[in-house]
Amino acid sequence: MTIRKAKRIISLANALGERRVMHLRQAAELLGVSEMTVRRDIAGHPDQFAYLGGHIMSPNQIEGYAPYELTSAADSHAAAKRDACIHAAAHIRPDETVFIDCGTTLTHLVDLIPDNCPITAICYALNVAERLARKPNATIVMLGGIYHPASASFSGSHNLDMLTNLGINVAFVSAAGVDAERGVTCAHFHEAHIKQKVISLARENYLVVDSSKIGKLQRAFFAPMSAFKAIITEHGETPIAEQ
Repeated sequence: MTIRKAKRIISLANALGERRVMHLRQAAELLGVSEMTVRRDIAGHPDQFAYLGGHIMSPNQIEGYAPYELTSAADSHAAAKRDACIHAAAHIRPDETVFIDCGTTLTHLVDLIPDNCPITAICYALNVAERLARKPNATIVMLGGIYHPASASFSGSHNLDMLTNLGINVAFVSAAGVDAERGVTCAHFHEAHIKQKVISLARENYLVVDSSKIGKLQRAFFAPMSAFKAIITEHGETPIAEQ
């Protein structure tokens, strides 16, 4: 560890000792570094820091906390994820209802929603909801239930009932694996049920992933490729018929 990094860790630990919880943006400003640098610092010290829904805290404050799966994913292929979301943003239209999936890719999509765009957004992950809360013209429908720290998301059978009563124009769905033959998969089984329900209800479904997910197969299958109108990566949008 460099002396500079060691000083950052000490400063952050001291700040948390005073405040208990800090927003990532506040920590970056305090330390004079980027938010990504702070995420890397805390990911390297799971015994001292926990990261949840855009906030840094002690791991002792979160019962059953699963260290940094979400944080590590946020740093992985970040530029490609943002580029994919730039292409996906073309499907965000005013006065429509959209579903924004969990994970670290689609937080970039939320950031790209214009502040003056009136929209209703359905989500079930804290990191997504936290970003949406910054949008002055966004109406947020937050699904609840049992909390899963590894992906900062919620699950519950009542979520599926609630989704049935919502009209969804566009669904932006993330994935951890995309295989041409075996279909689309994710790492957590509780996510698969919500994704499947949304896909069955939405008028348009778009799979938004960075290209590192292509060819991978994860444990929880949730849809064949044909369930989507198009797959969107950092390289652009490709209709499924062209796959």
